[in-house]
Amino acid sequence: MIKDMFRLFFENKKALSGLIILICFIFVAVAAPLVAPYGPKQNEMDGKSFPLMDSPSPRHILGTTHAGYDIFSRLIHGTQLTLGVGLTTGIITTFVSLLVGLFSGYMKGPIDDGISFITNVFLVIPSLPLIIVIASYVPMRGVIPIIFVLSITGWAWGARVVRAQVLSIGEREFIKVSEVLGERPIVIVFREILPNIISLVMATFFTSTIAAIIGEATLEFIGLGNVAAVTWGTMLFWAQNNGALLFGAWWWFLPPGVCIGLLGTSFALMNFAIDEISNPKIRKR
Repeated sequence: MIKDMFRLFFENKKALSGLIILICFIFVAVAAPLVAPYGPKQNEMDGKSFPLMDSPSPRHILGTTHAGYDIFSRLIHGTQLTLGVGLTTGIITTFVSLLVGLFSGYMKGPIDDGISFITNVFLVIPSLPLIIVIASYVPMRGVIPIIFVLSITGWAWGARVVRAQVLSIGEREFIKVSEVLGERPIVIVFREILPNIISLVMATFFTSTIAAIIGEATLEFIGLGNVAAVTWGTMLFWAQNNGALLFGAWWWFLPPGVCIGLLGTSFALMNFAIDEISNPKIRKR
């Protein structure tokens, strides 16, 4: 089943398009020191300072900032942290959602009631204000606190969806047979149920990663991250604080926004592909 799903995934045009975009960003992140012409905080060369707020030119493809930093170089280096935060948060959020949803849906009874109550609390509270409040009270500033904040606020939706699917699968005959044969609950959960929801797990990961990338950019943009770090969010923060829009310096704020949109599109395309693969009616059409 899992092999068939991956085969269909790589045969899907949407999935391939999204995967190619993601691979390009991963390559840029890994090879940033080789791709970027300058360092992320380099504003001079051979003793000569770069021009301030300079428009795009052959020497500076995307112009420079108010401090003379090369925007193209900062965009390339910013891919590392932005993509790292998105993927790491997506993995953590998916893992927590999966564990909570699996055991809540299968164990039922008081355990399910207690976990469902906590999940409902997180679902009822608006996510963005909750993220901002928690981030405001975290004493540290940087990548790790942002990952922590986004992970602790982003697991509930995935857990609820996984739980609903597990409740449905738990009533099927092959699960009942496993229970009659005396299989342990943990074996049933991971060997019988998990392979049947692998498409849902992948969809949860893609959705969580998109939300994490947007959440990271939002926190950095409003100054709740480490503004000294080089990410797409901090690029937008400094562009806004120094009036890039007011002065018409589109080369400063537009590139990181386009990159965030492209990366989000990559995961959205793969998410759409998972929907088509897992839903026979959509796949048939």
